[in-house]
Amino acid sequence: MSGSWPTRALGDVCQVIGGGTPSKDNAHFYSGAIPWATVRDMHSDVITETECRITRAAVAGSATNIIPKGNVVIATRVGLGKVCLLGQDTAINQDLRGIVPVDVASLSVRFLFWWLKSVANVIVSEGTGATVQGVKLSFVKALRLPLPPLPEQQRLAGILDEALEGVSGAITRAGVNLQNARALFESELHALLTQSGAEWERATLKTLLDRGWIESHLDGNHGAEYPRKEEFISHGVPYISANCIVDDRVDMSRAKHLSHGRAGQIRKGVARDGDVLFAHNATVGPVAILRTTEEKVILGTSLTYYRCDSQHIRPQYLAHYMRSYEFKSQYLQVMQQSTRNQVPITKQREFCHVIPPLREQDHVVETLDQLFEDERRLESLCVRKLTALEELKKSLLHQAFADELGAEAE
Repeated sequence: MSGSWPTRALGDVCQVIGGGTPSKDNAHFYSGAIPWATVRDMHSDVITETECRITRAAVAGSATNIIPKGNVVIATRVGLGKVCLLGQDTAINQDLRGIVPVDVASLSVRFLFWWLKSVANVIVSEGTGATVQGVKLSFVKALRLPLPPLPEQQRLAGILDEALEGVSGAITRAGVNLQNARALFESELHALLTQSGAEWERATLKTLLDRGWIESHLDGNHGAEYPRKEEFISHGVPYISANCIVDDRVDMSRAKHLSHGRAGQIRKGVARDGDVLFAHNATVGPVAILRTTEEKVILGTSLTYYRCDSQHIRPQYLAHYMRSYEFKSQYLQVMQQSTRNQVPITKQREFCHVIPPLREQDHVVETLDQLFEDERRLESLCVRKLTALEELKKSLLHQAFADELGAEAE
């Protein structure tokens, strides 16, 4: 920041306005036309729509406040550090603060918006709290805001608007490319699995178990066998949960460990190399083949293993099939009928599987493995590009308020 720019405490030049949540017990409060924003609505730089709308009575009967259109809101609790502009007059909840200039003749809202974006990392670093990170009102009000003359604020905001609009456009395009890469794999997967021949079978998992084509199907440990927190150690027999499935692979670096003695007491949910793993509880849907040199790997309650007889079902084929829309639609239907985010093992055994002859399974696997790797490479490139663009965005903001952009533009 230029040494010639004076600074003021944010609370001296802006109203810092809090919010609140109208009672959820009063359904009428949520039947109105007034947008009511939470952190979940902070998807982009401008909030134009909110999940909930409330009535005037809800505003009068709660701690929420309506922040006028065009002003800035920041997250000071959940979603700490997020900054948005309002596209319409909007009420806010208690996790947000409206930052409204006292005098717009001396403080540009666009300048304020970009400055708050530039200090988001400072706000995040100040967060405290055991479960939910937040910052105090006194901290927000004490933030030192640079105050160059209004024409300089407007000039700098204009430079950032133009530069970061280009970056945001590139981020959007990279995100679309990422979605397209995933959609291509899904499309090819669907096409291969719907071109079924006369020898292709449709059978429930229960039928496949009865035939022995699936040798075993078990989930992780519940009740007394579930290990206590203090029983986990730094090295030993791996113990994995759904969070260990990353990008359709098992990331063993995320595993916990049990002693060989404790692991020996566990009789179910003992997976081994080549088992197909399905996340069925809390996080539902990820599928991966376990690749390990360990004699056994213990599954947590969130995972189920499918152990194939490879003379009838290739594990690689089954894993691809379980990523298909046809399989997903079955467990999504179960989840819609329950308030819990899980697919019980008994329900899994009712699901149908499409099983082609081995030679056709091998063809499907060969084709999809190549597409799978191509999609992963493209996805990796897109993710790296997104990361680089976000870093560029931060760098531009840092330069702007170090007065480097201002100096270059003169």
